[in-house]
Amino acid sequence: MPILTQIFWLAILSMVVASISWTVTQEEIFSEWREGFEKKSKTAQNILVRKFFYVFTCEYCFSHWVTILVLILTGFKVLIDDWRGVLLAFFILPWLANQWMSLYRRLRVGIKHEAALAEVVEEKKD
Repeated sequence: MPILTQIFWLAILSMVVASISWTVTQEEIFSEWREGFEKKSKTAQNILVRKFFYVFTCEYCFSHWVTILVLILTGFKVLIDDWRGVLLAFFILPWLANQWMSLYRRLRVGIKHEAALAEVVEEKKD
């Protein structure tokens, strides 16, 4: 696969990984499950059980598991057309996905901050 095509696929697949990871670990739609998972990740007796449930509360951790699924479904490889290309993709995709999520988090905080400032200005006008 040409390098520009690989870069395109890296960007698209990392956005897919970021979207799924963020939605499961941060958004309201999964909040009840996440709260239960968080409780079990702190109270379970077995360390493996605690770690299993913790994965669903951490976007960084979860992004690696989503990456494995994406790589299985797509067969995507980076630079090298064998298992080494899959290994490279396994490390690049979650890294890039987490960059997208960091950017999204900063944008969201900025938007909330701007909305709060606008609200204060509106209250002062009245």
